[in-house]
Formats: sequence, C-alpha cells, structure tokens
Amino acid sequence: MRFEPFDLTELQDAALLDRVDTKYIIGLHQLYAILPNVERDYRVLTIHTARLHAYQTLYFDTRDFTIYRQHHNGVASRYKVRARRYLDSDLAFLEVKHHTNRKRTVKTRLPIPDIETRLRGQSMEFIGEHTPFDPRELEPKLWNHYTRITLVSRHRPERVTIDTNVEFGWRDDCTMLPGLVIVEVKQARLSQDSEFIQHMRRLGIRPMSYSKYTAGVYSLYKPMKLNNFKAQIRQVNKIMQGEFEREFAY
Repeated sequence: MRFEPFDLTELQDAALLDRVDTKYIIGLHQLYAILPNVERDYRVLTIHTARLHAYQTLYFDTRDFTIYRQHHNGVASRYKVRARRYLDSDLAFLEVKHHTNRKRTVKTRLPIPDIETRLRGQSMEFIGEHTPFDPRELEPKLWNHYTRITLVSRHRPERVTIDTNVEFGWRDDCTMLPGLVIVEVKQARLSQDSEFIQHMRRLGIRPMSYSKYTAGVYSLYKPMKLNNFKAQIRQVNKIMQGEFEREFAY
C-alpha cells in the first residue's frame, strides 16, 4: 500500500466516538482492487512500520442473550458491551457501543490493564453508568479476533476500518470467515462526498448491516433466532464461496 502513514497520536484526534457508520461486506479480491483507488485521499495507521493490526475482543451479554435479541428484533436504541485489546499497541479498553434511535453510534470506553472475563469494581460501575443493564447479569459470551487496517480521510472527519481474518470462538468451538472483508466508514455526519463511499457506489457495492457479535453468536450458539439475519447470512456465504472458488481456480 502506498498510503501516507499516521500514528496513534493522530488516531486519538480522529476517534469519532459519536458518529454515523456505513458498513460494507466484500471479498478479499475486491479489497485489493479498491485500495489503490483511494490511497490519495486517505492515510493509514502505522505502528512500528506495521499497517495490519491484530485485535482481540470479548463480548458480554445476559444469560438469555438480551443484547443479541434486541439487535435481531431491530430495537432502535440498543447496546453492545465488550472488552477489547489492541495487540500491537498493548492497549485495552472496556467499551460500550450505543446504537441510538437517531441511527448514530456513540462509544464510551474505560482503560483497563487487560481483558477481564469477569466484570468487577470500576468495570461494573462503568457498565451501570453507560447501559440500562445490571452489570451483575452480564457474562462473557464470545471471543472475536481479526486483523484491521485503519484509514483516515485527508479531507473530512472520517475513518475507514477494514477487517479481515475474522474468527469467532467460545470454549471448544470456533468458526472463521475466510475471504470476507468487513468495511466500516465512520463519519461525524453522513456525507456522500466520502471518496470511499463514492468508490463503492461506482463498483455497485451497497451498504449492508452487519454485526460481528451477532454473526458470532448465531454461528456458535445453536439454535438461535436468526430469521432477520437470513439475507445477511446468504450474502456472506456467497462472498466466501466466491473467494474460495477464485483461490482454487488458478
């Protein structure tokens, strides 16, 4: 990639913790075609010369999966609770994502020494302050690992995250999404002037709702209610099948 680099200090300035998200699900071969076309308009997060960064996330939910069910049922105001470790920078946070009824994403986070599998003390206070849940009722449900590229626009308050090598696991079960790429364009306000969004439109790639947490849950916990995710599942499987066929066609 020929993108100009930027570092973690600048990333804090572009955190966009209150934002609008536009998501895309694409294949790896599409990503390779897209990146050269946007390198003049974006810079790439670089840590110790590395531009691909490993993330580890632990998601929490109630015993009966209230968070998952709210997402499935399309509840307008809903939450996700997770502990996330940024492996390359050795930082960790407890995070709450609130999808508001105005279709904005508001993220709050608490620095922690490492991912904790049991909420306690300050973490419980943080969850109680920023969610409607009783933190005593939340338990770990899902591990998620992936590799991320982070781009920042040269022209406006905008970040683009590109996730590959996505894996889900819990206890002895795990699943992978080979060849799948999850892209999020994060903006202070939705703007169709985004060079990335414009390029996706030119390629005929439409935005699609997608949650790594819900995808991991319906993949590993069965049976789960997933009627409202069936179209998403078909599209994801189609992309992965296409990438598999491309790999073995040569």
